[in-house]
Amino acid sequence: MKKILLLFMALIIMIPYVSAEDNENTIAKNAKSAILIEQSTGEILYEFNSHEKMPPASMTKMMSLLLIMESIDKGALKWDQMITVSSNASGMGGSQILLETNEEMSVEDLVKGITIASGNDAVVALAEAIAGSEDNFVKMMNDKVHALGLKDTNFKNCHGLDEEGHYSSAYDMAFIAKELVNHKKILEFSQIYETYLREGTPKKIWLVNTNKLVRFKKGVDGLKTGFTSGAGYCLTATMKKDGMRIIATVMGEPDSNTRNNEVSGMLDYAFSTVALKRVISKKSVVDKVRLSKAKQDEIEIVPKSDVNVLYKKMDGEITPTYEVKINDLKLPIKKGDVVGKIFVKNNDEIINEVDLTVKEDALESNLIELYFKNLKNIISGDIKI
Repeated sequence: MKKILLLFMALIIMIPYVSAEDNENTIAKNAKSAILIEQSTGEILYEFNSHEKMPPASMTKMMSLLLIMESIDKGALKWDQMITVSSNASGMGGSQILLETNEEMSVEDLVKGITIASGNDAVVALAEAIAGSEDNFVKMMNDKVHALGLKDTNFKNCHGLDEEGHYSSAYDMAFIAKELVNHKKILEFSQIYETYLREGTPKKIWLVNTNKLVRFKKGVDGLKTGFTSGAGYCLTATMKKDGMRIIATVMGEPDSNTRNNEVSGMLDYAFSTVALKRVISKKSVVDKVRLSKAKQDEIEIVPKSDVNVLYKKMDGEITPTYEVKINDLKLPIKKGDVVGKIFVKNNDEIINEVDLTVKEDALESNLIELYFKNLKNIISGDIKI
C-alpha cells in the first residue's frame, strides 16, 4: 500500500502545472483561426490567425441580422409586418425553414428562423424586402463592413453558402457580433433552444438552435454557427456573466463537438482571467455646454456607451480616472452625433476611450424663441445689460 501511495504521489509531481498564460497558448488549438474579445471595450483577450481570410459560412448572417435590426430601428421594417416569399428565397439550398413561394410570414418569425435555425430562405426573404434584391442587400452589407472599419471581409451573398470571393476573418466576425449584440432583441431569439413556427397550421415546423451551447453552457445566449465544406465548422458565441459580455469566434474547426468544446474553453478562460469595472454609465451626464442659439439652456453631454475597463484578476481591481474633451460644437446636434471623447486612464496611461454624444437633440432656436430666451435670461440675471 505504501509503494502504491508513493507511486501516486510521484505521478502527481510529474503532472505540469498549467497556468492561465500556459493555457492561453493551447485554447482553440484545432481551429484555423480564433479570437476572444470583451464586448463593451472591444479589448482582445486572445487571438490566433485572427485576420486570416476564410469562408465564414452562416456566420455571414450576423451582418445580415445587423442590417435587419437597423432597418427595424429606422422604421423601414416592423416586427409584425408580413413578408411575401419570392421563388428566389424559397429556392435557397442549405439550411431552411421550408418557406414556400408566395407564402407570407412576419418579420419576427423570419428573424427567429434566421437566428435559431439559420434559415437561408428566411434571410433572403428579408434581404429582398429591405433592399429590393439580394444583390442590393449584399452591397449594403459590404458598405457596413467599411463603415465599421473592418478590412478582412467581402460578402457575395447574405446567407453564407460557399462562393468565390466570399470571405471574412475571425476578427471581423467577432467585431460584427460586437455591434449586433447591442440589439437586445436578437439575444432574446438566439438564446431560444427550440420553438415552433406556423403553430396551429398543417405546416407547423420545429426549430432547434444550431448553437448547442445555449442549452448546455449557462450564460451563453447566442450567437451564430456556420458550416460548409469550404469553411469547416465555425461559431461565434457570446456569454454574459458578472456584468461582463465575452464574444468568442472560431473558424475552420474539424467537427461540431471540437468547435463547441474549444469555444466553451475560450469563454471559461476569459471569465477566469479578467473582470470588468464600470467607470461611468452611458446615462451619466459628464458635462454641460451652453450654446447661445440652442433651444435648451444647457446641452447635456453623455457617453455613447457605458464606459468600462478590463483588468486582470491576478493584478487586483484598478481605480481608473477619466478626462473629458468636448469638440467645438455647432447646431444642430442630433443624439448619437459624436461631440467629443472621454479618456479613461490608469496611472496616467490611457486604457480606454469612448465617444461622447448629447443626451437629447440640440436644435437651433428660431428668432422668436431666441428673443424670449434672451428675455428670460435678462430677467433671471444670466445676461446683464
